[in-house]
Amino acid sequence: MELHQEAAERLASSGRRYTRTRRRLVDILAKAGMPLSLPAIVRGRKNLPQSSAYRNLAELETAGLIRRVASEDGFARYELAEELTGHHHHLMCSRCGQVQDLHIPAPLERRLDRTLDVLAREAAFATVRHRLDLIGLCRACGST
Repeated sequence: MELHQEAAERLASSGRRYTRTRRRLVDILAKAGMPLSLPAIVRGRKNLPQSSAYRNLAELETAGLIRRVASEDGFARYELAEELTGHHHHLMCSRCGQVQDLHIPAPLERRLDRTLDVLAREAAFATVRHRLDLIGLCRACGST
């Protein structure tokens, strides 16, 4: 299903409208290809005040269209939900807070799933899904 059609349907199913601002936020996140902070989302974009963006991001999150990613610098980042973009992980810089998507090859992802399932069973925990964030230094911070 096309991204905007899916967004409109998810919002409608919870009694919300797919407004121009919400569509714009979905477009911004889709084009970014990585989680963005609120300041990065509104930077240089006229007619997109931070308060309006924040309120609409909350609505999109409630509707399951986006998810909040906690980063090392204390700023939340936002990205489209994995159901829309596919499963992935993150590389997080502990110095500047940059967050990048990390896609793991399918055979390695399956091996990771099996390993995590074993660990969860040993802890009497039923695994539903996982998130993996690797924390370190990005290229720019690592070279300083």
